[in-house]
Amino acid sequence: QVQLVESGGGLVQAGGSLRLSCAASGRTLSNNAMGWFRRVPGKEREFVASINWKGGNKRYGDFVKGRFTISREYAKTTVYLQMDSLEPEDTAVYYCAASRHSEALGLSTVQKWGQGTQVTVSS
Repeated sequence: QVQLVESGGGLVQAGGSLRLSCAASGRTLSNNAMGWFRRVPGKEREFVASINWKGGNKRYGDFVKGRFTISREYAKTTVYLQMDSLEPEDTAVYYCAASRHSEALGLSTVQKWGQGTQVTVSS
């Protein structure tokens, strides 16, 4: 079974940067879109970013405002999220997700979730 393991979270000051990684282990994922969601306690999971199988189609949540960049390395079966200009409002648990489709990623299409990595931004 494929497992998704996130890393790279931590504590940063406002305006700082973090680079999240999502590494797949076990069975190799095939032709799937992947991306990131985040969740604040008491709120529903929020879409952050997605990237399709070929890597040329990227989508971001409205709050990102050009601050984040998603990418993937096929040889390592790894997806990254580069986060710059972080704000206290970005504090959340960030979850990697794999879609059952090659192009679309949404809550209704997720076939696998990672365990999450905590991101905390101090003011």
